[in-house]
Amino acid sequence: MTTDVPDTPGPSDAFHVFDTTLRDGAQREGINLTVADKLTIARHLDDFGVGFIEGGWPGANPRDTEFFQRARAELTLRHARLVAFGSTRKAGVAVEDDAQVRALLDAESPVVCLVAKAHDRHVNLALRTTLEENLAMVSDTVAHLRAHGRRVFVDCEHFFDGYAANPGYALDVVRAAHGAGAEVVVLCDTNGGMLPAQVQAVVRTVVADTGARIGIHAQDDSGCAVANTLAAVDAGATHVQCTANGYGERVGNANLFPVVAALELKYGKRVLPAGALTEMTRISHAIAEVVNLAPATHQPYVGVSAFAHKAGLHASAIKVDPDLYQHIDPELVGNSMRMLVSDMAGRASVELKGKELGYDLGDRDLVGRVVELVKERELKGFTYEAADASFELLLREAVHGGPQRFFRLESWRTITDQRADGTLDNEATVRIWAKGERILASGEGNGPVNALDRALRTGLERTFPELARIQLVDYKVRILEGRHGTQSTTRVLITSGDGTTEWSTVGVADNVIAASWQALDDAYTYGLLRAGLRPSD
Repeated sequence: MTTDVPDTPGPSDAFHVFDTTLRDGAQREGINLTVADKLTIARHLDDFGVGFIEGGWPGANPRDTEFFQRARAELTLRHARLVAFGSTRKAGVAVEDDAQVRALLDAESPVVCLVAKAHDRHVNLALRTTLEENLAMVSDTVAHLRAHGRRVFVDCEHFFDGYAANPGYALDVVRAAHGAGAEVVVLCDTNGGMLPAQVQAVVRTVVADTGARIGIHAQDDSGCAVANTLAAVDAGATHVQCTANGYGERVGNANLFPVVAALELKYGKRVLPAGALTEMTRISHAIAEVVNLAPATHQPYVGVSAFAHKAGLHASAIKVDPDLYQHIDPELVGNSMRMLVSDMAGRASVELKGKELGYDLGDRDLVGRVVELVKERELKGFTYEAADASFELLLREAVHGGPQRFFRLESWRTITDQRADGTLDNEATVRIWAKGERILASGEGNGPVNALDRALRTGLERTFPELARIQLVDYKVRILEGRHGTQSTTRVLITSGDGTTEWSTVGVADNVIAASWQALDDAYTYGLLRAGLRPSD
């Protein structure tokens, strides 16, 4: 009996963008998704406009089974179709009696993606069956699912290695799937060892010899997953399988975002809904937050450093025309250009960074002073690449010709007592001046820097209640090259936020507490400026 499963609206079937983050991507070391996580990621992927979302393997584990149950009630997809993943029937078992095939039907997804062995050695050693039975397992399962109204894709596992060992049999697997009604037959570089020229040659041959619609699934073990995916497209593949941010087993899968960006911006293919590409950076970072991994800063297109420029030579050219050192306009993928200020910076870098921060630095002498000051401070260990707020304060003070601060330090002191039971007591005292008033305040914390932070906050919040919104988000310490043993220079980077945005500040000194004070001073000063206050208020 045929059971039709309601389909969801999706993009044109002329080209498929198939995402497997929830299955293959979830196999990355360090990722452990709850069902709620998977539902959230699915919504992000649907917002991005992918055509297919592979939700997992129902019946293989309780979590994936629950995902498909909850997806029916909780997941409303506007663009994508949900896909259940599973294997062909077992050797020697009738397809109607195979529990795993039944679980695929019970998932009630409109699309099923089957994995099938395409390497003769795997058939013999892993499945422990004959080559003929494996072909029957493929055709029987595809035909059964098609009879129940499912669209069926077939992933030919280890296809490229199998083709190299026994091309005739690998092609027979493709023909078996296609002949039984599989809509797409996906060639998988399961071990990730192929190179683009190899992939292109094989895909071109398979397309010509089988007449099947061909897809590509590339792992990144050779560092070529994105290139291999695009090479397959060049050879005639019209279905690409990827994962968000390249997540996946071992070193990962073809990264969804550079693949899609290349197809849209380099190939001129419309593979996403109109306007979706500008959401790419946001979607990439949002998914990274859900899986609890920091977004890769140097990821193509969507990394925060993807359009960051440091060298003075680059900045001089970008000042004339940004396209001279950028392969696309970053706004096309929802990213932005950033100018990094460092000891490599020239005048153009400082001018562009000033413009980015809202300062028109038309005074050549002023720009020269800022450049020299940056180089002098970086020689001492400061870095402004990741501390835009500290650089803006430096720039602001250069423009105004003097300190632009809300409070002035008289002294600070920290005390750490270790008790006999091993516990530590940390206390800090600060003496500061604000609005003509001398303030003495103390604080306790789980470390001397935390105590210093609390003391400063206690002393200033009565005068500046705006500080209540500012929170310390991240704290990093780096020990720079030492002079004699432990006599090293310490750099502290602090990230703070006010609930709507975050900023970073830097401090450098011979000890971690002094460096932390500098970074805290800048953090609170910048936060008050963001709140709309001015030092003369």
